[in-house]
Amino acid sequence: RSRHNPGKSSILTQNMAWAARRLFGLARNFASAPVKAQPWETAEAISKRIDEARKSALLGGGLARIQAQNKKGKLTARQRLDLLLDAGSFQEYDMFVEHNCTDFGMESQKFAGDGVVTGHGYINGRLVFVFSQDFTVLGGSLGPVHAQKICKVMDKAMLVGAPIIGLNDSGGARIQEGVDALAGYADIFQRNVLASGVIPQISMIMGPCAGGAVYSPAITDFTFMIKDTSFLFVTGPDVVKSVTNETVTQEELGGAKTHTTKSGVAHRAFENDIDGLARLREFITYLPSSATAAPASRATKDPADRIIPALDEIVPADSSKAYNIKEIISKVVDEEEFFEISPDYAKNIVVGFARLGGRSVGVVANQPNVASGCLDINSSVKGARFVRFCDAFNIPLVTFVDVPGFLPGTAQEYGGIIRHGAKLLYAYAEATVPKLTVITRKAYGGAYDVMSSKHLRGDVNYAWSSAEVAVMGAKGAVAILHRGHDNLAEKEAEYVQKFSNPFPAARRGFVDDIITPRDTRKRLIGDLAMLATKKLSNPPRKHGNIPL
Repeated sequence: RSRHNPGKSSILTQNMAWAARRLFGLARNFASAPVKAQPWETAEAISKRIDEARKSALLGGGLARIQAQNKKGKLTARQRLDLLLDAGSFQEYDMFVEHNCTDFGMESQKFAGDGVVTGHGYINGRLVFVFSQDFTVLGGSLGPVHAQKICKVMDKAMLVGAPIIGLNDSGGARIQEGVDALAGYADIFQRNVLASGVIPQISMIMGPCAGGAVYSPAITDFTFMIKDTSFLFVTGPDVVKSVTNETVTQEELGGAKTHTTKSGVAHRAFENDIDGLARLREFITYLPSSATAAPASRATKDPADRIIPALDEIVPADSSKAYNIKEIISKVVDEEEFFEISPDYAKNIVVGFARLGGRSVGVVANQPNVASGCLDINSSVKGARFVRFCDAFNIPLVTFVDVPGFLPGTAQEYGGIIRHGAKLLYAYAEATVPKLTVITRKAYGGAYDVMSSKHLRGDVNYAWSSAEVAVMGAKGAVAILHRGHDNLAEKEAEYVQKFSNPFPAARRGFVDDIITPRDTRKRLIGDLAMLATKKLSNPPRKHGNIPL
């Protein structure tokens, strides 16, 4: 009790007693009050809703549309990813997103995922990013949300340095979403360009791909198609008919055969979805994950020092007779495995991927079986694009040369053979990767220079004993040099002895050695090992100006 205010203590005690009674009363009232429903869902209810939404997303446009897709011989977007990726490796992004369009009744046509399945997974243990368009959802049409999903996986692929694979099956831009759909395409195109030469970009056309949609595959590094079910065209048959009065089918206008044999837009065509996805799994093993990643390689049981006596007999003694350069390629490379690019287009040049001593290499070769191996417009463009891809991703180049020159004629001159031929020259000259060259027979004129010659910074250049390095063939040269001479046959033999052999080039150091054909594999594998640490760069610049 306070000495100065004896009543203060009693007041404090009374207040504490009142507070205790108040608290006790509140507790008793709370305990006896009825339980009200909570304004939030339980965790169990939320989990159930998520499961239901996930099941709905997995069905895409519904069972009826899935069955219709399968009846056409086509797999669905998810079935394709199941075959492409290692089992259980797929991690999906943005499964629950929906479009925001409310025009033309679109508010009642919403599907989880908005018509494209995106994410990352693994192929033979290697990370890849993927998007697979779902034709069962609004025909796989692209709107802004659909595009955002694709852009997200492209950004992530760039961020971590991994290939991006697009499985295209779309009716084109979603008309109901207007200019927003066009903006979505442009966003994708921009990322295609930024990713070019940074990560491998692969397009597999597995259904229709029309209008603006075609330009994304066109920018990617490789475009593959499925026979009979995939189509690529800027405008469809109906528009062509109305504008030009031409009657043409979808297959004739933009089918797999058209684009792998005539236009060169597509690099290969496969029998069906299953075949295409299996070959795509094989193809990806030849490529590095990015421009800064280590080159692709794998163990091989094929001996590096394997001697190949059959190579001694392939090139005919008569230089006017043809042979198949693919026989040489298959015998030289590991386990005779060669993944050819554009095998049905510009057949006078052969390009593709193989391995030597387990290392992935790009192979370029003239094909004497077609047009005598002459370079023309299409073969120059085909070769140049392949060489530039290999250089961008540090894949060594192996070139087999048997070229009598550039194809003459008004059609080639009017078509711009000078400009197009310069593309292949530019590509080889610009390349800084290891470049190995083997001259199997003819190396005439400017075409000799173009085909990875020593003068274009070729690292190792070999000639077989059958090689002929000259300005032109003996017959043409003698006709010019000895016009009007009585004994042209004698002069021709003299020219052959002097020029149509590998010695003039070897004496000048333009070829490093004249080798026996059977030793080619052993020499190339040894040279690749020696050049593994090669470092070469071009002068600093924004970019070169290749003659496009």
